[in-house]
Amino acid sequence: MASSVLPRHSPDWSSKESHDNDLKAEESSPPQAILTSPTTITTQHDRLAPTESGLQATSTGLSHSRALLGLHPSAPIDEEHDLAEHSDLWWPKIRMTLKEPFGEFFGTFIMILFGDGSVAQVLLSTNQTSAPGGNGFGAYQSISWGWGLGVMLGIYVAGDSGAYLNPAITFTSCLLRKLPWRRFPIYFIAQVLGAYCASGVVYANYINGINTFEGGPGIRTVPPSKTATAGIFCTYPQADLTKASQFFSEFIASTILMFVIFALKDDTNKGSFSASGNWFPLALFFLIFGLGACFGWDTGYAINLARDFGPRLMSYCVGYGHEVWSSGGYYFWIPMVAPFFGCAFGGLLYDVFLYTGPSPINTPWFGLRELIHPKAAIAERVRQQKEQRMV
Repeated sequence: MASSVLPRHSPDWSSKESHDNDLKAEESSPPQAILTSPTTITTQHDRLAPTESGLQATSTGLSHSRALLGLHPSAPIDEEHDLAEHSDLWWPKIRMTLKEPFGEFFGTFIMILFGDGSVAQVLLSTNQTSAPGGNGFGAYQSISWGWGLGVMLGIYVAGDSGAYLNPAITFTSCLLRKLPWRRFPIYFIAQVLGAYCASGVVYANYINGINTFEGGPGIRTVPPSKTATAGIFCTYPQADLTKASQFFSEFIASTILMFVIFALKDDTNKGSFSASGNWFPLALFFLIFGLGACFGWDTGYAINLARDFGPRLMSYCVGYGHEVWSSGGYYFWIPMVAPFFGCAFGGLLYDVFLYTGPSPINTPWFGLRELIHPKAAIAERVRQQKEQRMV
């Protein structure tokens, strides 16, 4: 499930003014604050020099380490916190250095807790007569609710990072919205690890129910077994789908996801209403709910490498066996690859037909010149990012 309103940065699953742009220090105007609150905020310029009181901001000494990780040299932190005595302790320094990756980790963690947790509750309580209504604790709609809520709450948790929560959305934001490519690896790792760890928590929480449903401790099966519980953690296709149908199901859902996210984050296309800003996480809730309700049956609408691969790897580690990879005709690679193609295509569709802001599409020859001369394009992009203090 998948990208970013929040107390700090606007969640930037696709914003043309991302978390990185929020950190710009403009010479011609007062520095832009990171937070929209009465609290005094540390800006790029503030962090690069001691304050008027002579105090040295802790984040200043962490710029090199953050840059090596691909992050913005300046950490997103309040000036008051940056100058506090506790900021010189070893853990606050680590936290400040890895603030955005931690955000992606825990944002994805929350998303998986709610998403996989909803699947576990619905599946394991099937036909349970003690439930209200006498037929289990939930239905398929409960799963759509769980994933929608998980994405919405995950965005709030990961505000400082941009709340991408999905490698395909991070990739498309690098491709079309000038998110620095150097940020992709650390975000990718954080997202996959967050999903892996969260699915482990869900497994531990429901292990007794899994044992009962499967028929005993140590029995672990994958679809199409009638007692399979592997589907709690990752997606498996319907048995009658061809490889092309499997790929297309994930591709079309990912295309819709990215197209709508770009629309929600485009403040120049809001007409008389807006779903960006404080409304963005709620809008994402309805988007994910809708994708589950309308496109979830064929393959389970993974639309996210981290959401599928992390929990799939966890299920393999706890004993579900090699079938987690071979089931569905080695379907496992589909939700790893298709979301990248789908999100990129959805982003391109939006930029070609609706977006009027900065984008490779809005350059001569639709950005094809960059493909022909990649070294020059990369050098120019790095120059612009340094000029805008995005890196």
